[in-house]
Amino acid sequence: MNKQELIATVADHSGLAKSDASKAVESVFDAISASLKKGDEVRLVGFGTFSVSKRKASTGRNPRTGEPMTIKASTQPKFKAGKGLKDAVN
Repeated sequence: MNKQELIATVADHSGLAKSDASKAVESVFDAISASLKKGDEVRLVGFGTFSVSKRKASTGRNPRTGEPMTIKASTQPKFKAGKGLKDAVN
């Protein structure tokens, strides 16, 4: 399922127009992104938890040349599925 299919599904299930469903989906994504950018986590009970993980700088190897290179420290988004989502999938 891609973003447009998600919007169409939300519109069908909620009875909203596609433009309103699009605004709703975009708003949810924006709110989650903004919260993660601040370093907060987003808990959706029964669905899962979005959080931020910090990765330390490390050294790796260039696969083409084999020479060592440094990999910068970064912040990565993470998602941990909740019990309700796990049960729905299994």
